[in-house]
Amino acid sequence: MKRLQRVLIANRGEIAVRIIRTLREMGRTSIAIFSEPDRVGFHVIMADEAYPIGPGPARESYLNLERVLETAKRVKADAIHPGYGFFAENATFAGACAKAGITFIGPSPRTIAGLGDKLAAREAAIRAGVPVIPGSPGPVFTLAEARLVAKQIGWPLMLKAAAGGGGKGMRIVRNEAELAAAWDVTRGEAKAAFADDRVFIERAIEKPRHVEAQILADASGRVAFLGERECSIQRRHQKLVEETPSPAFDPAMRRAFGDAAVRIAKEVGYLSAGTVEFILDEQKRFYFLEVNTRLQVEHPVTEMVTGLDLVEEQIRIAEGLDLSFGDETPQPRGWSMETRILAEDPAANFMPSVGRVDRVRFPHGPGVRVDGGFYRGYQVPIHYDSLLTKLVTLGRDREQAIGRMRRALHEFKLEGPKHNIAFHRWLMTHPEFVAGNLSTHFLEEHFRPEMLQPDDDERESALLAAALHEREVRLRTTIAGRQDAPAGSPWKWAGRGRSGS
Repeated sequence: MKRLQRVLIANRGEIAVRIIRTLREMGRTSIAIFSEPDRVGFHVIMADEAYPIGPGPARESYLNLERVLETAKRVKADAIHPGYGFFAENATFAGACAKAGITFIGPSPRTIAGLGDKLAAREAAIRAGVPVIPGSPGPVFTLAEARLVAKQIGWPLMLKAAAGGGGKGMRIVRNEAELAAAWDVTRGEAKAAFADDRVFIERAIEKPRHVEAQILADASGRVAFLGERECSIQRRHQKLVEETPSPAFDPAMRRAFGDAAVRIAKEVGYLSAGTVEFILDEQKRFYFLEVNTRLQVEHPVTEMVTGLDLVEEQIRIAEGLDLSFGDETPQPRGWSMETRILAEDPAANFMPSVGRVDRVRFPHGPGVRVDGGFYRGYQVPIHYDSLLTKLVTLGRDREQAIGRMRRALHEFKLEGPKHNIAFHRWLMTHPEFVAGNLSTHFLEEHFRPEMLQPDDDERESALLAAALHEREVRLRTTIAGRQDAPAGSPWKWAGRGRSGS
C-alpha cells in the first residue's frame, strides 16, 4: 500500500473545498493551486498549502498541464486529485502524472482515453450485452452517408460528437430539411471544442429521462453499484437538479440497471469512482449513453443515502486498498435531492452573472447539506463555471426531501450576482415535478421566466433602499432651505450625530 500524504487538488471552487474537507478528516495534507482571480478563493483559505498557478483564463492556469505538474513536483505532492472538469477526464494529464511519479486519483490513462471516445464506449457496452440506442455503427464522414443512416433509423435523430462531453456537439434533427445545416454546425462545434470532428448518429428519444449509475471499483475486481441518480432537469444539456433514487424505478428495474452498469465497468477493467449514464424512454427502457470517468457534481446525493464518502473511497482505491465496505455494498436509505445554485439569471435564458457577493445566509437544519465555495465579499469571476454551491437535502421519502429543499431554499439568501434560487423554489412547487413526471425537456415544456416571483428579501431590500433614499433627499432639501443650517452632515442636523447613537 502506498499512503498518499500530500495531495494536490488540480481544481477550484466548491469541489476543491469538498476534497479538502475529506483530506483533513483523513489526516492528509491538502495542497491548493489558484489563478490570480482566485487568490482569495474559499479553497485557498481552506487548504493547508496554496500556490499560484497563473492568470485568470483557465488555459493559462488550471489547464496549463506543464505548470500544474511542475508545481506538484516542486511542492513534493504524492498525488493529484482532479475533481471534475479541467483535467478530470484527460488521459494525457493522467499519463503525465504517472511519468512524473505522482499518483493520479482516478482511472488509468488507458481507461480514460477509451471511455472518453463515445464510439469506443458504445462498443464496450455492446460487448457487455447492454442496450444501446439504435444508430450508426461508427462515425459518419459525409452528408450523403448521414442521409443514408437517417433513412435506416428514422426521424427524429441525434447528431453527436464522438469525443468530449458536457452537452457540447449534440443536436436533434427532426427532418431531412434540417440535416445539412445541423451536420455542418455539429462537426464545426466538435472540431472547435474537442479538436475532433467525428460525428455519429443515433435515433432521438422523445421526452427522455437522464438516469445514471454510481459505481466504485477497486483493484481486487470488486465493482459496487451504489444506486441510480435521476438527472432529467436540465438546461442546454446541463444538469440543474439531481436526486436518488429515481421516481421512475422499481426494485426489479433497479437490479437490471445496476447489473448493466457493473457489466460495462468489468468489460473495460474499470478502477475508481465512475458514473455510467443512460437514457430512459417513455416505456422505461434504458439505453447506454456514456461513462464519466470521474467524480460527478451530484455525488453528494449518493453519499447522503449510503453514508459513504466517495472522495475517501477514491483515495483508498488509489492507495491500492479495497473498498471500505468489502463485499457488503451499503443499501441506500431514504431520498436525497440536490439543487445547483448558480451565478446565472433564469429570467435571461440562464445568462451567467458575475459580481461581488454582498450578502449570504446559508440554510441549515435537519437533513440539509451545503457544499459551497464562496463567502460574503467573494468576487464571482468571469473565467469559470457558474456553480457557486450545491444544496442537498435528505428525507425518509421523496415528499420529505422536497419539503426540506423548499424550506432550505426559503432560508437561502444571496445578494450580489444574479442567481437561480427563485427558479428552484418555482420548480419545487411545480405539480409535474412533485409528481415525478420528468424528462430532459421539462423546462422547455413548463418554464417561462415570467413565472418567477421576486425573493421576499429582495423586495424588502428594494423598498427599504427606496425609502431611505427618499428620506435623505427630503432631509437635504429641508436643510438646504434653512438659513440657520449648521455645518456638518444631515444626520447631525437630525440629532443622530451624538456619541453612541
